[in-house]
This record gives sequence, structure tokens and C-alpha cells, in this order.
Amino acid sequence: MAIGTQADKAPFGLLGRTLGHSWSPWIHNLLGSAPYALFEREPKEVASFIRHGTWRGINVTIPYKRNAFELADETSDRAARLGVANTLVRRPDGTVFADNTDVGGFSWMLDRFCRRTMGASAKEALDGAPVLVLGSGGASRAVQAALAECGARASVVSRKGSDNYTNLIERHGDARLVVNTTPVGMYPACPASPLTTEQLSALGHLGGVLDVVYNPARTGLCLAADGLGIPYESGLAMLVSQAKQSSELFQGIGIDDGEVARIEAGLRAQMLNIIIIGMPGVGKTSTGAALAHRLNRPFIDMDDAFELEHGIGAGDYIRQKGEPAFRDAETIVLSSYASRSGLVIACGGGVVERPENYRLLHQNGTIVMLDRPIENLSTFGRPVSQAEGVAAIAHRRMGLYRRWADLIVPCTGTPSGDAAEICSKLSW
Repeated sequence: MAIGTQADKAPFGLLGRTLGHSWSPWIHNLLGSAPYALFEREPKEVASFIRHGTWRGINVTIPYKRNAFELADETSDRAARLGVANTLVRRPDGTVFADNTDVGGFSWMLDRFCRRTMGASAKEALDGAPVLVLGSGGASRAVQAALAECGARASVVSRKGSDNYTNLIERHGDARLVVNTTPVGMYPACPASPLTTEQLSALGHLGGVLDVVYNPARTGLCLAADGLGIPYESGLAMLVSQAKQSSELFQGIGIDDGEVARIEAGLRAQMLNIIIIGMPGVGKTSTGAALAHRLNRPFIDMDDAFELEHGIGAGDYIRQKGEPAFRDAETIVLSSYASRSGLVIACGGGVVERPENYRLLHQNGTIVMLDRPIENLSTFGRPVSQAEGVAAIAHRRMGLYRRWADLIVPCTGTPSGDAAEICSKLSW
């Protein structure tokens, strides 16, 4: 059923079976198509809701996009070509018009990406160019339609098709662009990737990677591209652009394209975690707590999270089982938090000791290094610092902190000052 009694009366909304958390109400509120509700309906309720509901405009997600197309009185050419619709508008005479703004949303993201990374429009950059589309579902059909409109030669890779993941290098090694339309790598099963780093590296003519998944901000495929120096982008811009085009249909007005970038930036800031790293004793926990309070975000101290998971503190665990065992266990706990959104996370000082932790933190976070002179760092209650000495630890880790960090913030002297400095540098 719809969420809340007032949701049934909302003029706009999202129709699906199980919706959970969605950013669509937040986006549409900024676009002006509000109130915007989440309409959860069982299959037997869909036809009645579409034909007789009081809504003015709705977005439709899986598994009801085909229903939306079939129940409409009239459809756009794009929706007709695909046989599915993600946007319905009830006209003043009561008839229902269906469109597919997923095509336009991807087209907008694709064109911006090509202009930014290839110096030309999508039509100019990709006309006649080979493109690999991973996946053959509904999102794939929308992407293929957008690629066809700019003249690209799309080849669909699926698990069982003639073009599959075992022969894509042999058959499509000249691909100019890779687009992932599968759910592989989507939260919470992240940072998985449909392609290995080795496969991506073997595509020697690749000019970019796009992923329609937008949570996490950097999917496993995007992380692989990042590591190889290949331009990439995940699907947040597609999400906002298709919402903007739906909102235009709902309201019968034009909305400036600049709104897409503005809303996208705001949404990205809300979704990304702020990850604090640095030497033991630098003040990660106190600064993280102050920052979370300032931004009204949940705060996770990884030492506390570790103790909650294992029933023993990090220091005692290290003393009893050794540091290597602790690092293994720490990575497992870290993976369950780093993939989430909108958190402030204070990491243990040794998180950089494991290279795989970088992918976990980077996938959905902005990494901030707190920097303090080592002579001002306390070793109290820190067994590793006491055993090795601060200078030795700094020699081993300091370069890693700096390489991992998106932002380096010298300590100001107080947690509140450090938090304010982080906000200032992030422009939040």
C-alpha cells in the first residue's frame, strides 16, 4: 500500500511493488512536482491505480514498466519503440499518456560525459563507434535506444548470449565505451563489478566507462576504471535528468538543464560518507563526532563498531590475537559501514595498512586526513603506538594517508574547529 494515508492523495509519485528508500521525493520537491509520494502496489492493484487513481503524474519502476505502457491511452515514440514506460501523465480529459524518460536521462548524461572527456557531443564522439552494453534488461533497452540516436554501434553483452563475458575481449576489443546496465555492484552487494580490472585493461581503445547504478557513488566497475586512469561516471546524473524530464511532463513546463547539475551536486553531497583518517591520537573520533553533530549525520567510530561486532575492544583484540588477525577482522567490519550513505566515519589509524580498504572507503566516501605534528600525538591506550613508537608508525603510514586522502586538513586545536575547517573545505 502507499506509505501514509496522505500519500494516496498526492498528485505525483513513484509506483512500484517494493520501494524502500527513494531519493525521488527529494528530487521532485526541488523540481516543483510535489507533493511526491511512494505508491507501493501489488500486481493485482496496478491496473486500477493507473486507470482510476487521482494522481496527475507518476514515475513507474520495476516490475510495472510494461504495465504502464500497456495501460496508457497514448504513448511517446520512445516508449513505443521500447514497449515500456517509466512516466505517466493524466491529461485534463482523463486519458493517460506514457513516456520513457530513462532514454532521455541517459542521453543527457552520455552527452555531458562525452563533452567533458572527449571534447565533443555524443553524436560527434560516438557516431559509428563500437560500444559495449553490459546487460540485456529494461535499462539496457533504454541505453541502446539512446546510443542508437547518436549513431553508436552497440553490442549487448549478457551471461548467455553470443556476446558474453568470456569472449568480449576477443570479439569487442575495439570498444570505445562500456556501459553497465546490470545491477552488479549496486548497494548492498558492493563493490562488485561485472568486469574484472584485467578485462577492462584489455580494452585498449576504451575512452570511458558509464554505469547506470548510482549507489554507491563509485561502483566496482567505476573503481576499476579509476585505477586504470579511464574516465568514468556512475548513474546519478541519469537519475536526476530523467526526473527533470518527467517533472516537465507532469507540470507542463520547461526546466533549465542547469537544475540537473545543481540537484545532482546536492544529492551527491548528501549520499557521500565523510571518512576521517589519520595517525592514532590525531583526534579522529572527537572531530568526527563534532562534524556529525554539525551536519546532522549519523556518526560511526570504527573502534566502537569493531567492539560492538566482536565483544572486545581493538586494543584487547590485538593483544590477544595479534595485529594481522585484527586487520582481517577490521576490514570485514569496515565493509559493512563504508558502503552505506550519508555517514561520518572515523577510522582506526591503521586502516591504511590494508590496500583493499581503500576501495571500500573510496566507493561511497570523501576521505579526509587530519594532520597533526607527531610530537603532539598521545599514545595512551594505544598498544600499537606504544609497541612501535609514533615516529616508526608515521614513517610507514604517512605517505598512505596522503595518497588516500581527497582532502588534508591541518588540526586547528579543537574538534569543533577541525569540523568547521572540514565543512569549509568541502563547501558545505
